[in-house]
Amino acid sequence: MSAKEDEYDYLFKVVLIGDSGVGKSNLLSRFTRNEFNLESKSTIGVEFATRSLQVEGKTVKAQIWDTAGQERYRAITSAYYRGAVGALLVYDIAKHLTYENTERWLKELRDHADNNIVIMLVGNKSDLRHLRAVPTDEAKAFSEKHGLSFLETSALDSSNVELAFQTILTAIYNMMSQRRITGRPDSDFSPGSNVVPITVQPTQNPPRQNPCCQNN
Repeated sequence: MSAKEDEYDYLFKVVLIGDSGVGKSNLLSRFTRNEFNLESKSTIGVEFATRSLQVEGKTVKAQIWDTAGQERYRAITSAYYRGAVGALLVYDIAKHLTYENTERWLKELRDHADNNIVIMLVGNKSDLRHLRAVPTDEAKAFSEKHGLSFLETSALDSSNVELAFQTILTAIYNMMSQRRITGRPDSDFSPGSNVVPITVQPTQNPPRQNPCCQNN
């Protein structure tokens, strides 16, 4: 990484949560590397990637964490909510159960994350509109009820992926600005102050991976 790429004014930790298979990993790779992998396997444990954006004239480095969606990994991923100032709560518009489960994921997020975390509900795989199982209006109503922002995206064709991350990072920045006005120093969000560096082992897929669990 060049010195220029490593220069930033703020570092924001954002987590991706939701059921396995809704496309969290491909949202991460599309936003940070402009890549999409149809053969991607379910994430084991946690992965993260970074990308810097300009927000209100400041350079914001987003450290985006992709938490595993499988039930058996929820205990270890809950620790990664700490320090997160933003979350994308993702479901698959073609699978209504993944949408139904967003309420459970939202509760878990409220239990483990900071009370002021900025949350966006994301209906992914909008390219599968012919298989739509979750009406847009229903998801909008849910997001309004719980005070969330809302967008539909497609990691496959990149629709609204950039907009989703730009929107949530701008909202986080604005929240930080309000806290500064009310007396909380913005040093809480300055480089290195909000995210504790840890070592993450490379993701490995378990043996005998069931094909039905792919395409996360």
